[in-house]
This record gives sequence, structure tokens and C-alpha cells, in this order.
Amino acid sequence: MATTSGRRDRQAGIFALRPLGAMAGSADDGGGGLKRSVGTLDLTALGLGAIIGTGIFVVIGEGIGLAGPAIILSFVLAGFTCLFSALCYAELASSIPVSGSAYTYAYATLGELIAWIIGWDLILEYGVSVAAVAVGWGANLNIFLDATFGFQLPASIAAARGEPGAVINLPAVFIVLAITALLMRGAKESARINTFMVFVKLVVLLFFIVTAATVFKSGNLHPFSPHGTSGVVSAASVIFFAYIGFDAISTGSEEARNPGRDLPIAIIGALFIATLLYILVALGAAGALPADQLKESEAPLAEALRPVFPWAAALLAFGAIVSITSVILAVFYGQTRIFFAMARDGLMPQKLAKVNPRTGVPTTITLGFGLLIAILAALVPLSEIIKLVNIGTLFAFLLVNIGVIVLRRTRPEMERPFRVPLVPVVPLIGCAFTIYLMIDLPGTTWIRFVVWLVIGLCIYAAYGYRHSRLRHGATYE
Repeated sequence: MATTSGRRDRQAGIFALRPLGAMAGSADDGGGGLKRSVGTLDLTALGLGAIIGTGIFVVIGEGIGLAGPAIILSFVLAGFTCLFSALCYAELASSIPVSGSAYTYAYATLGELIAWIIGWDLILEYGVSVAAVAVGWGANLNIFLDATFGFQLPASIAAARGEPGAVINLPAVFIVLAITALLMRGAKESARINTFMVFVKLVVLLFFIVTAATVFKSGNLHPFSPHGTSGVVSAASVIFFAYIGFDAISTGSEEARNPGRDLPIAIIGALFIATLLYILVALGAAGALPADQLKESEAPLAEALRPVFPWAAALLAFGAIVSITSVILAVFYGQTRIFFAMARDGLMPQKLAKVNPRTGVPTTITLGFGLLIAILAALVPLSEIIKLVNIGTLFAFLLVNIGVIVLRRTRPEMERPFRVPLVPVVPLIGCAFTIYLMIDLPGTTWIRFVVWLVIGLCIYAAYGYRHSRLRHGATYE
């Protein structure tokens, strides 16, 4: 009786922990769980699809302006920073193979209220990311059309809101709705197409690396670090967000065929491959053209090859389009799975968590978010709100690092197919890195972030707290 009473008291509080057994039950339930249909290659491609986007095609120019050729070290530093959080994601994803990513991990380690906060945060982060990247897709489409065919779509139908002459961004609407239709067909089908797109963009980047090597001049690397250590660190802060995306792999936990093996390999493997490619691309760009010329270009990779290979601009623009498409697919996929987990837990309307028995996909959630994001991308200026993506991602990283420490203490006996080494040292280093980068963000970003969280807390108080399945004693089985 004492045990039952204690359990009820725990369930009644806002910091109630969702039992790990209940999570496994909901994931394996044939009526409410997602279909386990993706493997290691699919998950690794999902991570690379989310990580490698426009960042490497454009952000390298801004980074070189801060660090000079030492941007190579900046990419190493940024990748090393992400490694600590990636290790923690790998442990939690393999130990708790349930849809929801950081939201689910927080529910198991820090309680329902914290889980709600991070879930609400991730809904904003992923949704704004997809809308912003879709706008970038339209801009790169025009670059490709101009470089290949010599014409561009009119600004009235293709420019981002807020730019001169912009009315509606039809290319952004098109790509969001196309990805929505693809995701509604099923995770396996989406993974196959994403894997193909990842292959294409890897080929384009390898083409750049090999081609840049033929025009490499060691003299362009001098002075190597014109602004010293501060320049390297500043550039690392800028390019850090070119690495964001490996966390999207964990949103596919419930659809992994062998999560204990597939997820750690995919998370760490995707981060390693992306880091290696970034370093080689940075080295090739810095050696092909002087830093002063690269930092002034909006398309630095194309600029690095233009003197010898003028046609390279079209190929790299095509690579950017494919890269952005795979980013939209991977991030949008992650958002639908996080919301699915929240709805299944009763913190959002449960009827939204229905899974199509034929495709194994939460079609209502996918279609609903597709329409909302298409409207956002078409009509809303995103120049300021996109900054919320940065703080939202870092906040999720922070809670995942903390979650590993907490779960090691509260559930030491739990099976862990992958274990973070040197706990709590490694997670604490991950926390320190994320807090350092969060502190460096503008004050206006913090204000917007707090406002969004306050809105979320009001919704939780009005709906989520009252309808939580855990609070009503659900077993999920």
C-alpha cells in the first residue's frame, strides 16, 4: 500500500517521472506505436541530411572573416563541442528507444513539467528551422537558375518577406508541401529518398574538395591565424550551428529496427563524417583563394573555384538545393515525432497521435504542421525569429547532458547498450560548453525565448496538466 500511495503522490506532481517500462510499452504497442522500419544507414543519412545544409556552402565565408585560414581549427573546435552532447544523446537514445528525443528523455529523468518545457521549445525550434530553411531553398533555387539558365524568378513570388518587392514566397510553399506529401507516405520511403539526397550532396562536397586541391596554394594559408585564439573561438561560435542536426536522429528512435546498436552508430557517425567533411572543405577553400576574397562572397565555395572552373557555381548551387531539401525533410520529420510523443502522453490532444495503419505515420500531425509551416515560410519575415533556433537547440543539449547524470544515479541498473564514458565529467563538460554559448546570445533572443516558454506554461496549466495520461494513472500498455 505504501508503494502504491507513493506512486500516486509522484504522479500527482508536476515533476512526475514517466516510468521507463511504460515508455517501452507505448513504443511496442501495435496500435499506438510507430513502425520499426529504418536501419543504421537510414539513420546516419537522416543525421547528415539535417547537419549538412546551406551552412557549409555559405557560413564558411563569415567564419574566414573572423579567423582567417584558422577556420580549420574553428571547425575542429565546434565539432569537439558537439561531441559531448552527441555522446549523451547516444546513451539516452539507445537506452530509451522511444519517439520524442530530448522531450522523452526529460520526462524520464527530470519530470513532466521540464519535459513539457523542452517539448514546447523543440516545437518552436524545429518549426522555425523548417520555415527558414524553406525560404533559403527558394533563394538558392534562383541562384541555380541564374547560374545555369541565366534567369531568375520574380522577387514578388520568390523573395523572403521583408525583402524589396516580396509578396509571397511560392518556392518555399512548394518545397514544404512536397516534403509533407513525402513524409505522409511513410518513414521507410522518406528515408530512402533522403539517403539518395545525402549521397548527392556528399558527392558535390567531395567534388569541391578534390577540385580545390588542384588549385591549392600554401601561400594562401599565411598568416594562418591573423586574429589569434579569439578569432578562432568567435568563428567556432558562428559555425557551431552548421553542426546542429545530429539530434534529429534521436527522434527516429521508435522507428529504428535495432535502436540499441543503430542509434549510437548513427549519431556519432553522422557527427564524425560531417566534421571531417567540414575540415576538408575549409582547408580546400582557404588554400584555393585568399581569405579576404572568400569572406566578401555570399557563395564562398563557388568563388574559390570560379577563377579556374567558372561552371562550378551551377554545380555547387545544385548541391545547395539538394542539401537544403534533405535538411527540410530531416528536421520536419523530427518535429512531427516530438509532437506525436507529446500528444500520445496526453499533453497535447491525444486524437492527433493516431497513426495511419497502412503507412505507420501520424498523418494528421504531419499534414497540420506542413500547412502551418508553409504559411509561415510564405508570409512571415524570419530574420529575427530564426535566432530562437540557436537558443532552443542549446537548451535541449543542456537538458540531455543533465539527463544522463540524473539517470545514472536514479536508474544505475538500467540496460544501456551505449554508455557515455567518464560520467559525470563528460556530461558536465557538455553542459559547460552549451551554457557558454547560450550566454553569448543577444538579450533580445533571451526575451523572445522566455515569452515563448511563458505561453507554453499557460497552455500546460490549462490543458496538459489536466489531460496528462501519467497523471490519470495510465500504464501505456
